[in-house]
Formats: sequence, C-alpha cells, structure tokens
Amino acid sequence: MEELCGVGAAAPLRGDAEEPKQGSVLFLGGNEVKSSAVVKYSSAPPQAAFARLQEKTDLKLPPANWLRESAKLGPAGTTILGNNKKSKPFSSFGMAYDFIDSVGNDVDVVSDSENIKKLLKIPYSKSHVSMAVHRIGRTLLLDELDIQELFMRSSQTGDWTWLKEFYQRLIDQKWQRKKKSKEHWYQKAILSKFLYYSINGDGAAQPVPSTSKQHQEGPVSGESDEAGRSSWPAPFEMPSSLSEDPGASNQGSVPLEPSYIVGHVASAPKEQNLTTLFNDGENSQGLKNDFVRNILWTFEDIHMLVGSNMPIFGGGRYPAVSLRLRDNNKPINVLTGIDYWLDNLICNVPELVMCFHVNGIVQKYEMIKTEDIPNLENSNFSTKVIKDIAQNILSFLKSNCTKEGHTYWLFKASGSDIVKLYDLTTLCEETEDKYQNPFTMPVAILLYKVACNMMLKKNQNKKHYGTIRTLLLNCLKLLDNGRHPQIIASANYMLSELFQLDEPKKEDSTDFPINGNSDESYSEEEEEMPDSDENGSYSNSSDPPDDNKAVAIIKSVGELSVPEKYKSVHRIRPSCAFPVCHGTEERCRLVLNYVLEGLKSVDSSVKKEGDLPAADPSTPIPLKYEDESTSGGPECLEKQMALFLDKMGSFQKGKHCSQSGMIPGSWQYKMKLQLILKSSKAYYVLSDAAMILQKYGRALRYIKLALQCHDTYCCLCASMLPEVLVFLCQCLTLCGDIQLMLAQNANNRAAYLEEYNYQTKEDQEILHSLHRESRCQVFAWATDLSTDLECQLSVSCKCYEAAYEILLFSNLKNQNPEQHIQVLKRMGNIRNEIGVFYMNQAAAVQTERLGNKNVSTTEQQLWKKSFSCFEEGIQNFESIDDATNAALLLCNTGRLMRICAQAHCATEGDFKREFSPEEALYYNKAVDYYLKALRSLGKRDVHPAVWDSVNWELSTTYFTMATLQQDYAPLSRKAQEQIEKEVSEAMKKSLKYCDVDTVSARQPLCQYRAATIHHRLASMYHSCLRNQVGDEHLRKQHRVLADLHYSKAVRLFQLLKDAPCEFLRVQLERVAFAEFQMASQNSSAGKLKTLFGALDIMVKAKGAFQLIRKELVAESEQKSKDKSSAENVSPNDSPTGLNKEEVLKLLSIFESRMSFLLLQSIKLLTSTKKKIGGINEEEVVLKTNKQVYSLLLRATANKSTTLLERIEVILNLLEQLAQNNEASNGGIQ
Repeated sequence: MEELCGVGAAAPLRGDAEEPKQGSVLFLGGNEVKSSAVVKYSSAPPQAAFARLQEKTDLKLPPANWLRESAKLGPAGTTILGNNKKSKPFSSFGMAYDFIDSVGNDVDVVSDSENIKKLLKIPYSKSHVSMAVHRIGRTLLLDELDIQELFMRSSQTGDWTWLKEFYQRLIDQKWQRKKKSKEHWYQKAILSKFLYYSINGDGAAQPVPSTSKQHQEGPVSGESDEAGRSSWPAPFEMPSSLSEDPGASNQGSVPLEPSYIVGHVASAPKEQNLTTLFNDGENSQGLKNDFVRNILWTFEDIHMLVGSNMPIFGGGRYPAVSLRLRDNNKPINVLTGIDYWLDNLICNVPELVMCFHVNGIVQKYEMIKTEDIPNLENSNFSTKVIKDIAQNILSFLKSNCTKEGHTYWLFKASGSDIVKLYDLTTLCEETEDKYQNPFTMPVAILLYKVACNMMLKKNQNKKHYGTIRTLLLNCLKLLDNGRHPQIIASANYMLSELFQLDEPKKEDSTDFPINGNSDESYSEEEEEMPDSDENGSYSNSSDPPDDNKAVAIIKSVGELSVPEKYKSVHRIRPSCAFPVCHGTEERCRLVLNYVLEGLKSVDSSVKKEGDLPAADPSTPIPLKYEDESTSGGPECLEKQMALFLDKMGSFQKGKHCSQSGMIPGSWQYKMKLQLILKSSKAYYVLSDAAMILQKYGRALRYIKLALQCHDTYCCLCASMLPEVLVFLCQCLTLCGDIQLMLAQNANNRAAYLEEYNYQTKEDQEILHSLHRESRCQVFAWATDLSTDLECQLSVSCKCYEAAYEILLFSNLKNQNPEQHIQVLKRMGNIRNEIGVFYMNQAAAVQTERLGNKNVSTTEQQLWKKSFSCFEEGIQNFESIDDATNAALLLCNTGRLMRICAQAHCATEGDFKREFSPEEALYYNKAVDYYLKALRSLGKRDVHPAVWDSVNWELSTTYFTMATLQQDYAPLSRKAQEQIEKEVSEAMKKSLKYCDVDTVSARQPLCQYRAATIHHRLASMYHSCLRNQVGDEHLRKQHRVLADLHYSKAVRLFQLLKDAPCEFLRVQLERVAFAEFQMASQNSSAGKLKTLFGALDIMVKAKGAFQLIRKELVAESEQKSKDKSSAENVSPNDSPTGLNKEEVLKLLSIFESRMSFLLLQSIKLLTSTKKKIGGINEEEVVLKTNKQVYSLLLRATANKSTTLLERIEVILNLLEQLAQNNEASNGGIQ
C-alpha cells in the first residue's frame, strides 16, 4: 500500500508497483482545483511532533542537537533540515531509473519539486530560470541547469566553452558570477537552528561547546557551495583523457568511466531476462534518487513524478503539518504563498504552521489550512491561474521538445519577460562533438533502460514494438562505438529481438496497430508545427536577430496565465510505428543488419595481439570446392561425418576455444554468443523461405551461413543448451531437405550454382566476424553444392543422420517427440530415394548388358546397396509406427527383387530358354515383401491408394511368374502337369489380388489383366486338351475349364472399349476350340450344332469390328483434315493407337475360318436335306449361308479393297448371319 503524505506509515521499497489512491478535490478561493498525491517511496521516519518554542526564544543561539543525527529524523536528518532548496543536476534521472515503469507512458513530467515550483511562478517572478529538458516518450524530464556553476567549471577544466561563448554572445555580454549575500547565509542558519529546536522537545535553548560555534555559518555555507559544484560529472571522453574536478572533494565525485556506462550490464539480454544496466554506476555520479519522498502528483490532468525533501511534522492534534519560519517585519508575498501552497499540495499536507520571529527572537505561531493559503493578505493569488500556467508550460514544452535524446534548454534571464527554448544538442554538434554535453550519457542510459523494461513486457502488448524500436534507435544515435560498445551491442541485439522470425507474416498487420494514435507511438522525427497567432505563436519570425538560435519563444510570461493560450500541437507521425515487413526476407535482413552492427561493436572492443588481419569487405570469401574424383565420394563423407560427431561429442565435455581471445564470461563473450545465435536463426528462416520458393541454390547458401554461425557458436560455447541443439537439428534437417531437392531438380543446376555463389556485403561482413572465432568448416560436408547426384543424396542422408544422432546423445528425443518423428520420417524417405537410385542404376546396367549372360559384380553391389537402404528405411518408419510409408518401402523392395529376377533370365535369342530357379527365388521373395506390405497396412481403409498399389504389384508379380513359366516352361526340371498346376495357381493368385470391381483409375487395367489371365488359362487348357491322350475324365475337365475361362475373358474384353484385337483373338481361339471339338464328333446333327455355335461366336465378334471401324473412320477424318500429318503416319499405326498389321492378320484368319465354317455348314445341310427331303427352316439357313459364302469369296478375291471396306463387308455378312441364328437353333435339335 502507498502512503498518503502526512500519515505515518512504513515506507515502501523504492520502485515497488503500487496502486495510487484517489486524491482529494480542493476548493480554493472559489476556484476548483483537482489535486491528488500518492507517495511512491519514502525514506523519512514516522512524523515527529514538533515542539512549539517559547516566546522570546533566541534562534541565533544554536541548540545542543544542532547538525547532529537524530533518531526522529533518521539518517537523512541533516539532509532534510540542512536542505538549501537547490536542485541537483540529473535528479530527475535518478527518479526515472527507480520508477522506470512510469517513464514514457503514464507520467508527463519527472522533476524535483523545486523545479516545478519555479516553473509555475514564472509569471510572478523576475528571477532567472534555467532548466534542461529531455523527452522520453510522452514524459519530460526537468533538471536545473546552473549556468553559473557550469561556467565556473569551464574556467577550471576548459569544458563547456562552446556554451559559455554562446551565452555571452547571445544572452549576457558581460557574465560574472554573483556572490550570495551575508543575509542569505544568516537566514539559512537560523532556519536550520529553528528546525533543530522544533524537534528538541524541551523548547529551551541549550548552550553548545565553544568549538561548535565556529560552525554556525561556515559549514552551511561550505556545504551548499560545494554540493552544487561537485555534482557535475566530467564530460564523456575516453578513459585515458578523463579529468577529475580538483574541487570535487566533498561529494566524492568520480569521472564517468566505462564502468559507469556498462558496469553490470546484461551482456546477453534475453526476452525473459533482460538484466538492467548499471547496478552501482548511476550512484557514483550523483544520478541516484536521494529524495526523501518520491510522489506521484496529479494536478488537474497533468501527471508528475516529483521528488521532495520538505520536512513534515505530525502527532497529537496535527497529524501532518509543514513548519515555516517567517520574519514578522516582512509580509508574505505572492511568491512565498505559491511556494507554501504547492509544497503542501505536492505532499498532500492539509495545514501549515507559521512561526514568526523578529531578529531571531520567536514571537508567535499561526495555523493556516492549505486551502486558505491563496487568500492570505498580501499573498492573494488565483489557483485557476496556476492551473492554466501549468497546462500552458507543459503544452509549450511538449510541442517543442520533440526529439528524443536531445537536450533542450529553457531559459529566462533575470528581469526579462521572454522565455526561450534552445536545442543544446544541435548547438553542441555545430561546435564540438556531442559528448561535450554531460546529459548525453544519462539520456542514452535512460532510453536504454526504458526500452529494456518494455522488452520484458513485449509479449503482453505488441503495440509497444514501435516505441521500443524508437527508444533504442534514439539511444544508439547518442552513443559512440569506441566509448560504449556494450550498450550499442545490447541495443542492437534487442532491436533484432523485436522481429519475431518464427511468426507468420500476418502478425505485422493484425497483432498491433500500424499507426497507433497514442503517445506510445511517438517518432524520433517529429516536426515542430507552430500554432496560429491566435493560439499563441511559437514562431520567432518577428524576433530580433539574436533569437534565431532558439527553437521556440514565449514573448511574454503574461501569456502563460491565459487559459489554453498554448495548446500541445505534438503530432503523432506514422513513421514511429513498427516497420511493416512485406516479406520474410525483408524481416530477416533487418534482423541481420542489427546483428551485424552488434557484432561490429563486440569485435571492436576485443583487442588482442596477433589478431586476424583486417578483412576487406569488398573482397568475397573464396568458396572452396573439391573435385569429386579426389574427395572420395560417400567414403570421404563418412569420415567427415565421423569427425563432426566426434566434435559434437566434445561439446558435451565442456571444450571450447576462441581465436580472437575473448574471455569466457565476459560481456563480449556472452553478447557475441547471442548475436551469432540470432543470425543463425535469421539465416535459417531465409533458407526455409527460399526453399518454399524453390530457390534451392539460395536456400543452400543461407543454410550454409546458418550452420557457419552455429559452428562459431559451438567453438565459443562451453555447454550447449537443449534449445540450441534442437535448433541445430532443425538446421541439419532443412539442409538435408535442400540437398534432396537439388538432387531431384538436376536440370536447373547452373541456375542453382549461380544463386549459391552470390553473396551480399552484409553476409561477408558477418562471415568475417565469425572467422575471428573459428574456421567455420565443421559443417562444410553438409553445405557444399555437388554436381553428383549420388553425392547429393548421400549428403542429404548424412544430414538427417547427424540430426538424429544429436537427438540421441543429447537425450532430447523424449522432450522433442515431434522433432524426433520428423527426422526419422526424413531418414526413411531419403533412404528410399537412395535405394530407388541404386535400383534404377542396376536396371540401367542390366539393360546395357546385352551379350553377357552372367550377372555382373557391379549389378550385385548395386542390389546390395539398394536393399540395405530399403531395409534401413523400413526400420525408420516402423520405429514411428508409420505403416503406410513402411508398406511403400516394402513395395519398392519387392520391385528390387523383381529386377534381380529379370537379371537372371537368359537372353531372348536362346531358343532353349527356360524359367530358372534364380528367377523363381527372387519372384517369390518379391511376393513375400508385397505380402508384408499388405500386412503392414492391415486393411484398405488405412490408405486406399497404397493398398491398391501393393495389390496391383502383387498381382503383376504372380502374373509375370505364371507367364514366364507358361512361355518358358522349365521342362528339363519339372513335369508338364506340375508346370501347368503351378501356372494355374499363380494365375489364380494374380486374379485374387486384381480388383476388377472397385471403381478407380486403375480399374480398366485390372479388367484387362483379368481378361488376359482368363485368356491365358483358357489357352493352356485348350492346349492340354489337344495334346492329352487317354484319361477321358481329365479331358472333359480341361474342356469345361477352357470353355469357362474363354467365356470370362470375352465378358471382360467386352467391357473394355480399347482392346478390339484381344477380343477378336479370343473369339478366334474359341472358334478353333469349336473346330477341334467338331473333329472328334461323328453324327451330322452334333457337327451341325457345333458349327452353328462357332458361327454364333463369329457373329458375336461384330462388336470388335465395330470398334475397329470407328477408329479407322476417325483416322480417315484426321487425314482429310491434315494431309501433311497423314504423310507422317506409318501404314501399320494409326493416330488412335490401332495396330493395323495386327488387325489385318486377325481379319485374314477371321475370313478364312468364316469361309471354312460356312462351307462345312453348306455341305452338312445339303446332305441332311437329301436324306430327309422336304422344305423346312434348314433350307432358309442353307440359302443364307450360300449367299453369305458367295459374297465372302468375292470379297476375299478382290485384292484392291481397303481395310475399312473389308471390315464393312464382314460387318454386313455378320448381320445377315445374325438374322438366321434363331432359325438355325430352332431347326437343328
């Protein structure tokens, strides 16, 4: 809980987050003024009751406790009672450091209460005003700028000469330091003694030892004089040129050294743990917050963080009062009244106790309520006017002090009505370097601290990103790399952290507003936009020539009393918002730019003899390539991989080395680690983006840079964090993906090589920084662009293996299951790719091997490599329960076995060719692998496409085995019956796995395969029937089976619209089968029935001829459309894929068999007619057959008819025969 001033409560810790209490509304002089005060921090002890002094007490005599520590006052007692009301320079910075949360956002002004009072009294006072103003976000920091003290220092050290010259030239031609009068020191002495009397308790003056009398005036004077002089730090220079103020002895002032700047800096600020700069640094330079109270004072709509040392007394009837001493002969004036009123408002003290004296002799006491102070006699003032003055001054300053990091000087000369505002930073840069301004460093530190504080909360509200970026950029503008490398490196790292590399692109436009209309989104480039004259002009166009250096001028202090005379015209510019990156590459490039600046700062601060020679950024780093013939290919890769894993293992043992000589644990060491890791992540994201765009050469270049960064990180880091190892796995995995894509897209190799060799200047400079620490060659094996396909595939595989090994030996497998699964999937996939590569190579070698019957050693080696890859890939997929991919690899293994089987067959020219045992062995192995694939899937629902594919391959294998056994029967080893049995079984198994019913793209193929199997089985049984003698039961069985399979083959071929020749061939074989049956028949009736059945089969072949005619007509139309193309068509092929030679051959056979059947039917019908006599249906059939036979003979005799005409004739004849089918069936019983 916070403490309301005047209530004795335990003081909260400085900087504690506290909820402010609602302040009271005061009604003073009929004017309503809203004021509330909340104590954020207090070091004062509980209020002590003041002792009312007896009349005639002589304040010129010192009390016994004078200038001694008191329990009632606490350790700050002498500070409170001896306070000379002189504000220390940089006092606002000390408060800002302690209450960093308030700076930039919630508070309008941070200052000493004395400065606030001085500003609000400007229209009433003739005294001079000199203040330094700084802007941090929407907050203004006000500090007294004691020009006289500065010029005293200038005369001793030679510093600030530029400001002294400017002051003398434009403001006061004859400057001289004014000495304070004896009366001034006299009044301070009796005030000090009065306050000590007031806490003494007995109300009596006690004599003190004579030795202390000499301190009556001296100590007070000396203390005050030295305090102000010694609190100014030296200008900010290199340590070698730092100078101490010889007079700065009382406060222990020390020159500002780099330890002040970077004392205990967070050398590696992280998102979760951004350690603040300076634990002790600010306390060594008078930048500490030494106020007794820090109060959050709200005056109307102005929020101020104010420091106050006013003594507050309490107890008894008066819980909180302020105590004042006044000369009875001097009435209270307006300035004193405003002073007392504001002090009580700021500290929320309700009453004022006034002690009047004459020449140091106490006369009387008077109690005055705070709200009555504005109405005192001779001190009457309007509180509303004070409110207007406050609002006008704040508006004036906010409108003109727009540049962060700049020091503005608000100046009013004694007796003058003109208030001027100068930009000292600009004036300083025009004359000397900016580090002659002593405010430069404290402002830079404060900007950095506010940014650090906001970075800790950046995930809570991303709208602050623009603000953080602006703070850091303005901080960097104030710093010199040679003097402050650590802050520069840290600020650049934080700037790079603002860009979230792993977030989607849309976050730039959706998560926070692009152009925020709040004071949090200010710009470092705001322009001053003067009001019109009616609203109080800031323009100095009509001012005398000596005012041309002023940023803005208040022409008369009387204007400040006019309500809303000055309105804040501070404009929020869109440029302050967080930059919108229009792509991943742009975002990463910004990150890398900040990282590079950070690396430069770190490297410049590391000095070591024998350092690497300075590299020329314009000279590209040579890319080393090795000839594939000398590198040894995969064997050499194995050695490099082993070395890499050995090195990775050494990281776990805590080994590290740095070529530049950085000391482990130093800020350079920690910061460089963070910067290198950030650059590695940026390059990884760039590589991933290039991969998506299929720019594989660029992707490989970026992943090479990412891994080179990682290599340097590994050289520096004593122990690898788990998240860093996981990131390394991701990099290696992506590198493997890129190498695989390069292997699969070999046609664009020249373009990829060009992309790979290109380098930006930024990338070169980052590489030079990396080379200061390591050779960056650990990952060279993974990132070279090879021209050999096998090498690319091997490198890809090794990348995945390396990633997997890292996950294994670092025990990250269980913590990162998703990463583990992805790596294993990729390992399985690349091993499948390599296995297919070797398998295709083996098939190519086999094709080239024409004359040599024996299998070559090369082929066998390729088979072994391919099989080994498939086997390892299957294990990878099975280990993660990926049944589908395991089935695909088993399927590929089956295909490899079939290639092995094909390699063992004899040459085609050998007429003794037989189906060999080796072929049978490998085909059976292929079958085993296909069956394993089906078992792996379990059921079709798991993956229908893969299931169908495996079934088809299995069906094909059985079909190939059966066909080879049928066509090249191993009669030397097996009996015919056994061969027929094996062929029959293989064909049936092929049919089993040939799905003709499921509608799919493969259905026509399955139907064709099934039709072919039935055709082959029918032919086999037909052949058995022809060659078999004896066993009648077996003959009958073969006859039934042949007829059955012919019927099934016909039915399936009829479903297909693109196999007329196959359909015709089956029908002709059925006719031949009928002729064979007819030859064994004796009765005429039986023969006639068989003949009519055969003719019926021929009639049913009409569909095949119709398809052939359709294709021939289409071909003819195509020829007529394009004669030129017709010349290029060979006579045996048609554009529709019809084999004309095959058609002619089948047509001739068809005409021959049809002629034979018609002739035989005519003969049989004629002989039957002679025997029976009479007219019946057979005569009609006979007449039709004779007519058809006649037409057929004429057509076949005409050699000039075209193929299409011959088919038309056949179709016509078949139509005639079809009409007599029923008659023939009915006539012959």
